[in-house]
Amino acid sequence: MAIFSLDALVTLTASVPSPAVSIYLPTHRAVPETLQDPIRFKNLLRAAEERVLAAGARASEARSLLAPAVDLLGDSHFWTHQRDGLAVFAAPGVFRRYRVPIRLDETLVVSHRFHVKPLVPLATGDSGFFLLTLSQNQVRLFEGSRGALAELELEAVPPSLAEALKYDDPQKQLQYHTGAPGRAAMFHGQGTGIDEHKDNLLRFFRKVDAGLHELLRGRRAPLVLAGVEYLFPIYREANRYPHLLDEGIAGNPERVSIPALHAQAWSLLEPRFTRAQEDAVARYRQLAGTGKTSTDVTRIVPATLHGRVEVLFAARTAQQWGTYDPAADRVHLGSEAQPGREDLLDLAVVQALIRGATVHIAEPARMPEPAPVAAIFRY
Repeated sequence: MAIFSLDALVTLTASVPSPAVSIYLPTHRAVPETLQDPIRFKNLLRAAEERVLAAGARASEARSLLAPAVDLLGDSHFWTHQRDGLAVFAAPGVFRRYRVPIRLDETLVVSHRFHVKPLVPLATGDSGFFLLTLSQNQVRLFEGSRGALAELELEAVPPSLAEALKYDDPQKQLQYHTGAPGRAAMFHGQGTGIDEHKDNLLRFFRKVDAGLHELLRGRRAPLVLAGVEYLFPIYREANRYPHLLDEGIAGNPERVSIPALHAQAWSLLEPRFTRAQEDAVARYRQLAGTGKTSTDVTRIVPATLHGRVEVLFAARTAQQWGTYDPAADRVHLGSEAQPGREDLLDLAVVQALIRGATVHIAEPARMPEPAPVAAIFRY
């Protein structure tokens, strides 16, 4: 399955035939917990079918809509290779699924469009990250979050310096062998000096970067390097990913466990994630009372559609049901989910992102005010 990206989020916000079913499920990486995941997913599918029928669909239409999701129930390989969360989206003629490295709350939404708010932090780089471990013997890429690291398959990335260079300059017949893991390679043939060694590493890292460029296209999550420190400036010379972190994890990653790598990476990134949100909250509070802030969803939703919102905060677990009338440019609130209503917080998040606003999905205790949504206006 592909890495969830901002491009994927934008695709999900596009218009789809109604009804649109969005399912979020916290999943597990190891037994026996993995055995419970398909059971809970099956229960969500039953509830989804009931809601689709309540929205006016025929029984055959509901079964056809959910059939690709039902097929997942019999795929044991799928359920034993999960991450921390599963997101499934189904609409007539549309089906998408994403395994993600962030914990998701169990959620079911049936509306006229997909519900995407839980995935926004991952797509915008506000909670997820990548970790690239570098050595001459091995290159590995992990996708991480607060909870864990998950290794990603690198199909277009050379696994080692030997593999990357074995077809280069055949006339030179460059050969080398490596000593203990993490030590510099020894070269035999022409150009055995330090400059030659650095040049070979740079060529290797450019091939690595070329593979990552395709894999990480459209992502905003920070990338952390882990490796022997002298490799960092050489890789930076080859790198084109715009969100490479200045700090790295120095040392031979082949000798460090994955949990230890995760702990070191998160210690670098947690202050970065919290600082951006805290700075935005501080700015909101400075502007409070000036007319440039609001917690009124009936004011915020139209403002997002008109591009007036500069920064939007939405509480992670909150929902506010209602409708937006574009002809009157007015919001009508409802107390619960019913056919024809949508989560207005999700609508605000989507429209704010489309129009270039900064969006923070926050824990309720970290909202700038005790409200499910808050905004800083551009004007």
